[in-house]
Amino acid sequence: MPDLSPLAPGPDAPRDTDAARLSALGYEQELSRSLGVLGNIAMGFAVVSPVVALYAVSMVGTMIAGPAWVWALPIVLLGQCLVVNVYSELASQWPLAGGPYQWGRRLLGPSFGWMSGWVWQFAVMFGNTTVAYLASPWVFALIGVVPSPGALVAVAAGILVTCMLVNAYGIRILSWFVSLGIAAEAVASVLVGFTLLLFFREHGFSMFTETLGAEELSGGSTAMAFLAVLAVASWGFIGFDACVSTAEETKDAGRQVPRAMWWALLSVGLVVILNAMAVALAHPDPRAVVAGEDLDPVTTAVVTAFGSWSDKPFVAVVLVGFLACAMASQGGAARGVYSLARDGVFPFSRQVRRVNRRQAPIGGLVASTLVSCTGLLLGLNATAIGSLIAFGTAATFLPFFLVTLAALIARLRGTWVPSGHIRLGRKGTFLNVLAVLWTAFEVANVCWPRAILAPAGAPWYQIWAGLLGIGAVITAGLLYLAVKKPQDTLRAAADREGRTAAAPAGAAATEAP
Repeated sequence: MPDLSPLAPGPDAPRDTDAARLSALGYEQELSRSLGVLGNIAMGFAVVSPVVALYAVSMVGTMIAGPAWVWALPIVLLGQCLVVNVYSELASQWPLAGGPYQWGRRLLGPSFGWMSGWVWQFAVMFGNTTVAYLASPWVFALIGVVPSPGALVAVAAGILVTCMLVNAYGIRILSWFVSLGIAAEAVASVLVGFTLLLFFREHGFSMFTETLGAEELSGGSTAMAFLAVLAVASWGFIGFDACVSTAEETKDAGRQVPRAMWWALLSVGLVVILNAMAVALAHPDPRAVVAGEDLDPVTTAVVTAFGSWSDKPFVAVVLVGFLACAMASQGGAARGVYSLARDGVFPFSRQVRRVNRRQAPIGGLVASTLVSCTGLLLGLNATAIGSLIAFGTAATFLPFFLVTLAALIARLRGTWVPSGHIRLGRKGTFLNVLAVLWTAFEVANVCWPRAILAPAGAPWYQIWAGLLGIGAVITAGLLYLAVKKPQDTLRAAADREGRTAAAPAGAAATEAP
């Protein structure tokens, strides 16, 4: 494992190293490089978000596998650590916004890289739709109003527009808002988790060996129930790549972005596991959750333990977590679009690649917000928004698989030898193999059509939403490749980008300790 110490580079580090490396990769410094490693960690922490992750998976996980569902969390965390190992080597050598796109085209060529970026981009943009939609009920909970479907959509759209405006003021303002949000979220999460665990336990730790009959939803098979829980738990550990999105705004990015990814994933992972265990042990009636009678076990556990006075403060903390997640995620989506558009390989590239006077990717912000808001129209129908959520989870894991696969193929061909600050050698190849196996398993597992992960009576297309959504995005991408031929544009720009393989290695050598 690489060095995780979040220390800034020494005073003797050359100030123009980042600009020189970016120039060697064929790009000018257009965004404001003002983030330190802590700011970069904040971006990743906010997108993974322990509060959002816990709310996304705790109720469904308990219904599918009972209290024993929590064992899925450390397994998924370990699997995602394999992915971060690969991402760390890539980000160290090519610290660029739009990681899957930029890395894929350097590893396996422009067509593969463009498709990786295309899939990742839509996964993130529709992921923003999901976060905003799931955040909107908490706004109404804070003011004590029962919303209509139209009101939920309107508030979610307002959240997306507000996040866009914050992002438009530049990375420093965004980092400030996100850091404030995660500070409140992290402190509250850790305090609540330890307090529930130490003082309000209703059950013994042996409960984590029980399913309470939840496996009946999976035909009585505990193994099938646990596979379904692994698919659900994966949603809680997918935002660490937001650190890569702001690589061009991070000082000494080749060293600090990999560190930030590790800190973001591991810190959130440990907080999620802590709180998942604490909520399960403090919940007054886990059988009610398994039976589907308690759809908000986290709030139930907190309010039962601390009293009714804690209801509104807890809602406020949850809402802050969702808002910080939405801001950081939208910022990452905008920078991914910007990365594609500045190469002229995204629809309306000339407009989308624009950067405002605060050095924020305003074109990408507007484009990603429009796509995310369009997705909100599905929120007028609960079944449709459920399909979007299922697609978002599946589409997020596919780029993980494509990136790790591209890295492994390039390693085995000998066309890529990591030359950044992080070089894991033979160990890196072994970990890369494991990362490919893990992500391939999770793509298949998440896409597997399961009626138990859809509302009762859901139509067939929601059950198959993961596969259908991925198929639609890939089909649209293939049509774009055939008609617009972005791969030809990228090949023509190879000289400007500094001979893909040689320049990054040379740039990396200037930073070798």
